Amino acid sequence: MSSLIGNSTGEEESDMKDRKVAVVGIGATGAVLAAALLEKYPDSILVDPKPGWAESLTKKGISVSGQITYGVQVRHVVSSIEEMKALSPDLIFVCTKTFHLQKVLEELKGLVKPGTKIISTHNGLGTEDVVAEEFGAEAAFRMSLNYGVALKAPGEVEVAFFNRPNYLGALTEDNRELGQEIARALTEGGLDTQYVDDIKLHVWRKMIHKCSLSSICAVTDRSIGEILEYPPAREIADACFKEAMAVCKAMGYDLGENYLETSMGYLEKAKAHKDSMCYDLANKTPTEIDFLGGKIVEYGRAKGVSTPYFVTMTNLVKALEDSYLSE
Repeated sequence: MSSLIGNSTGEEESDMKDRKVAVVGIGATGAVLAAALLEKYPDSILVDPKPGWAESLTKKGISVSGQITYGVQVRHVVSSIEEMKALSPDLIFVCTKTFHLQKVLEELKGLVKPGTKIISTHNGLGTEDVVAEEFGAEAAFRMSLNYGVALKAPGEVEVAFFNRPNYLGALTEDNRELGQEIARALTEGGLDTQYVDDIKLHVWRKMIHKCSLSSICAVTDRSIGEILEYPPAREIADACFKEAMAVCKAMGYDLGENYLETSMGYLEKAKAHKDSMCYDLANKTPTEIDFLGGKIVEYGRAKGVSTPYFVTMTNLVKALEDSYLSE
């Protein structure tokens, strides 16, 4: 099985103890992360329940093109967490949609043992807290992935942009050394990753954009660039940015008055990109709204911060979602 020892010192190797790695959810973002791990640790275990995907991944491997490139073979892939239990991974990256997170954690309960670490790579706010609620803070890590991807076929992904690096953090100081080693392993595998002591700060820095724009993109079916360049939509986006900044500050993270201006470079690279929520609505699947705009509303109410624009956009997405999910 795969180990994250890499080029560490002897002391670090002792701490790592040949951890077995698994990636749950081999969609667009999960395929890129899995490819980076497979590049360095070819025995990493992949899990995806979609019919026929295990066979396809075994036969064709993973191909990543665009701003990041990989071509890797897949040795171990299963269709369920139940099948994965016999392989006993103890470092598990969860790359599903956020609305699957709770179900995945329930299924992992029969597998997780003392020392198992679960890394949430999800979009949205607070997913690491959901992991901690189930398995304790000592088991929880969080990644902020800073690349935009499109899934072309099972195991075939195109990367539109990568604002290096990704960020990785733990919820306890005891996991710092392990976190640094995981970040080093991903970087050596070609996916630049930096360990940070306050991962929630970096999540907020990214998610202010994602939370503010995803629902607007979804409701209007427009790209990020089209939202920013169309005055009526831009007016809504600017109001959402301000509300998100106010909630962020109330949660203890003051990003500064110039944050939005200085961070526009991120959005410039993503202008042609349609938010994934557009495809969720188009394909009539659940959205991640509860961990995006919904979290801004939830946190705002808890802290006494008014978020009328977020309430409106979140409820519009929920209404559109309900129109097909209720059937």
